[in-house]
Amino acid sequence: MTRQKVKLAFITNDSARKATYKKRKKGLMKKVNELSTLCGIDACAIIYSPYEPQPEIWPNNIGVQHVIARFKRIPEMERSKNMLNQESFIRKQVTKTNEQLKKQMKENREKEMTEVMYQCLTGKGSIENLTLPDLKDLGELVDQTLKDISRRIESLKIASPNEAAAAAPPLPQAVVGGSSSSMVVDNVSGRDEMQRGTQTTQWFTDWMNNPSEQNLGLGPNRIWPHPFFPDC
Repeated sequence: MTRQKVKLAFITNDSARKATYKKRKKGLMKKVNELSTLCGIDACAIIYSPYEPQPEIWPNNIGVQHVIARFKRIPEMERSKNMLNQESFIRKQVTKTNEQLKKQMKENREKEMTEVMYQCLTGKGSIENLTLPDLKDLGELVDQTLKDISRRIESLKIASPNEAAAAAPPLPQAVVGGSSSSMVVDNVSGRDEMQRGTQTTQWFTDWMNNPSEQNLGLGPNRIWPHPFFPDC
């Protein structure tokens, strides 16, 4: 079961106020004791109330006097930095709450103008009934939206060439003897084949003009490679 948030306001009922005082005084003394023990710091507590003739102190008179004397030795400027009384604490809380309220009002205003802008774009709304402050806020929102769209378009233009280059297929490679090689190897092989074909054609022409065994290309220096003509 979750605890309900306590409303920080003066308790008008006397008996309820006295019961709350006793309960919270005990808890406060316990917290000061835990803070001093766990963190190894000097701390004290002094509580005055209309329900007791003497003030309630922790840990004892000597401990309280030691902490107060140490506090008084601190320069006044340094001493006042972290000091808060009831009035300064409330002022600080009020300032913080006002800042949160302004931030929330600004967010609500932006959402309201965004809804108006979309209604006008879809034909469901009109700017005829808007006041001058509304028109000013709506104009600023439209300008900001257009700037955001322009930046998005520019970023897509920059990203498109890079994506196209990354998606381009690699250049084809020739395969020689089961291993991948460059196109230069393929070109060299083509030139060798062309040269061999030219030599064979020239040999055949010479043999036709002078058919002899010598020109047949037999022997160790043959130029017509064929399995049916073994080396001599």
